[in-house]
Parts: sequence; C-alpha cells; structure tokens
Amino acid sequence: MTNLIDIKGVRHAYKTKAGPLPVLDGLELSVPEGGFVAVVGPSGCGKSTLTKLVAGLLKPDQGEVWLHGELVKSPRSTVGMAFQNPVMLEWRTILKNVMLPLEIVPNKLSRTEKEDRARYLLELVGLKGFEDKRPSELSGGMRQRASLCRALVHKPEVLILDEPFGALDAFTREDLWQIMHQVKAKEPFTGVLITHDLRESIFLADQVVVLSGRPARTQYTLDVQFDGPRDIEHLYTPEAAEMLHILRHQIEIAQGRAPAEDAA
Repeated sequence: MTNLIDIKGVRHAYKTKAGPLPVLDGLELSVPEGGFVAVVGPSGCGKSTLTKLVAGLLKPDQGEVWLHGELVKSPRSTVGMAFQNPVMLEWRTILKNVMLPLEIVPNKLSRTEKEDRARYLLELVGLKGFEDKRPSELSGGMRQRASLCRALVHKPEVLILDEPFGALDAFTREDLWQIMHQVKAKEPFTGVLITHDLRESIFLADQVVVLSGRPARTQYTLDVQFDGPRDIEHLYTPEAAEMLHILRHQIEIAQGRAPAEDAA
C-alpha cells in the first residue's frame, strides 16, 4: 500500500528567550493512503507541532515531510483541519461557514455546486435543517459537526483532527466517533488524529502511534484490529481492554513513570 504521508527523521525546536526548545527528535511516521492514524503521547510532546508540519504551516529544522510523493515546503490546500475549538464566523450562517474553504481554495465549482456540496455534508452529519442557523444557535457538538463538514468540503486528501472532541461530554463524543466512521465510509480521506483519549484512538484509528516525552520520537506503534464494522460495544471487549492496557503502559513509559524494559 502506498504511503500518502511520510515523515522522515524530523527534528524541530522552538526559539525561546532561554534558547532552543527541542520538540521533535528524529520523528518517523508513515500513513498509507486511505489510512487513519491516531497520535498519542504526554502533554507538550509535540503532537500539534506534528500536524503543522504535515499541513505545511511549519518547516522542520531537519528531516523531511512528504505528502503524496511531494516534499512539503509550504501550506497545502489538500489538507483539511478540524480543531478542539470549532471557530465559526458568527455573522455567517452554518451553511456559509461550511462553504468558506471553497471560497479560498481554488476550484471550478459554481456557486450552486458549492452550496450543494456543503448541504450534502451537513445532511451526512445530521445537521439538515440547521443550514441557516448561526453558530451561537447550535450546541457544542453540533458546531463540531459543522466544523468537520468545513474541513471536508473541499475534498482534502488528508484530514487532520487536532483533539476535535476533547471539550465535549462523553455521550456527545461517542456519538461523533460513530459519525466519523459514517463520514469516512462515504467521504474517503487519509486521517491523522491527535488525541489524549486512548478509547477514542482505538475506536477511530487503524493504527495508534505513541510519541515519547519531549523531544518526541516514535516510541511505539499499535495496529488496531476489530472484527467487522466498529461499534461502541467494541470498546467493552477483551481485545479493546488489552489494547488500552498496552497504550496506557506506553504512555507511562513516555512520562518516565515506568521503565522501558517493561513495555508490552
């Protein structure tokens, strides 16, 4: 299977008054086309920095980031992004907020085609009938659904999800996890999920990558395997419990709370 994303030996440090702050140290990561990878690790280990590198918003100090066989040197319009805070323009309706990328990213769609595309996605995530509402009229979960539509409206090759469900309550979060699977089935993309929720990582991703403490490197990779289409009930199986145990232990190693030789 061809890799759509290849991160090779990436090192990066932020400049501070006290001197360079190393964040990534020789990071290696590959994501196959159509794959979905979740990235977990200790707070502050560089997970969000990783997303900026993939999107071309940041250049590594060393190493390379490749996207579809091309070296990433600048921001890529083929990358969609959704964040924990679904920032929306209050003076625009939900429909027009979702359409915003189509007004920015070069395309040949007519006004009607752009609107049809946005309406289709809003219906796909259960927001049909809310197209003319303002962001303040929607709940947090509904705004996050609209944010997901906005990230997908221009049909990006890569969808980056930077803790998009972290601020939601447990039931809304689980509902959105299931919606994500429904969306991916009809709107294929290559996904990179940044999360602190280990249950979320194994429910959504095909593979979970654990980063070490800062400066981060790839510490451990777990292939996620469930039988059949995923359902919330999968999270209560012995297989899920074993995967969560392994990931929890790896996080403890990354935090320095467990010796590496005890790794599963």
